[in-house]
Amino acid sequence: MAIELRVPTILRTYTKGEKAVSGDGATLAEFIDDVEGANPGLKERIVEGEPQELRRFVNVYVNDEDVRFTGGLKTEVKDGDVVVVLPAVAGG
Repeated sequence: MAIELRVPTILRTYTKGEKAVSGDGATLAEFIDDVEGANPGLKERIVEGEPQELRRFVNVYVNDEDVRFTGGLKTEVKDGDVVVVLPAVAGG
């Protein structure tokens, strides 16, 4: 079993149209690095800067928990977890 990343429509160009991709890692940062290997360009849409942090207008959840309150990129992940990325949408 692996960790699943559910990909929003706007980011599916980086996953060859896949709604979900999987990867491994002990932390969210490691997981994102692992997923980036098979899906180049995805990581830069989720994290930015040095030290790396989640982009301001991207919400990430691990098993329905907002990672901004559980350690950000240091949030622990394990087999069977589901990571959801939700970019903010603006409009008027």
